[in-house]
Amino acid sequence: MRAWAGSMALAVVLLAAGCASTTTTTTSSGATITSTPSDRSGEADPRKRAAVRLQLASSYYQQGLLRVALDEARAVVQMDSDLAGAYALLGLIYMDLDDRAQAEANFQRALRLEPDNPEWQNNYGWFLCRNGQVQQALPYFERAAGNRLYPTPGLALGNAGVCLLNERDYRAAESYLRRALELDAASPVTKFNLARVYLALGQPERAAFYYGLLDNSVEPTAETLWLGLRIARARGDARAERQLGDDLRRRFPGSPEAAALRRGAYDG
Repeated sequence: MRAWAGSMALAVVLLAAGCASTTTTTTSSGATITSTPSDRSGEADPRKRAAVRLQLASSYYQQGLLRVALDEARAVVQMDSDLAGAYALLGLIYMDLDDRAQAEANFQRALRLEPDNPEWQNNYGWFLCRNGQVQQALPYFERAAGNRLYPTPGLALGNAGVCLLNERDYRAAESYLRRALELDAASPVTKFNLARVYLALGQPERAAFYYGLLDNSVEPTAETLWLGLRIARARGDARAERQLGDDLRRRFPGSPEAAALRRGAYDG
């Protein structure tokens, strides 16, 4: 699972008009999809039919069936060309398919229809970040986080932090990630990325503090074990380094992190 780099923080909310309750699920890639149960009494209404079809498309997306989700989402916009959630979902699908032009067009269409939707601001910010447009991405994360109706502002700030971390702007990344942790103190992703920041800044004790918070709250992955090993190495803790290395080789022998360990590429 490569979600620790930040993709697991993405969120998309698909709202079906006229329904009273919602259900939230998380995809294998980390995207959060909030959908509403269908109102079968309104299926004769074209807009409600489109909203129900959009739920189906988001379900396929949740399962990782991108091509099927794409076909369904395209059908939705044929049924209702003003349903902003369909364009937001198309943006995510095209982003995952690495079709930048179509992802850009659909994210922008969704935001033209609903310019103040914080979920889509966050997702569009991550799209820009993924394509190296860091300074353009940051205002979208800030706008999402500043929306008082947005239930997960820490998620947007954490995405901004990861964006800057990947650009090696460690001080700016630290600022965003600390703000994110203030808003969501339980987030393992934020703790992981703060540990990465402090290791990069040459502060292994601070890195160890945040890694220690993470270590007891998540199932180990190749990435978390590799980070812990590198922190232990930076602290001169040979015993912990050896133990984490053994765990990494045993649990994830085919991972890129295990390959880096075999090469001795500790700075990678």
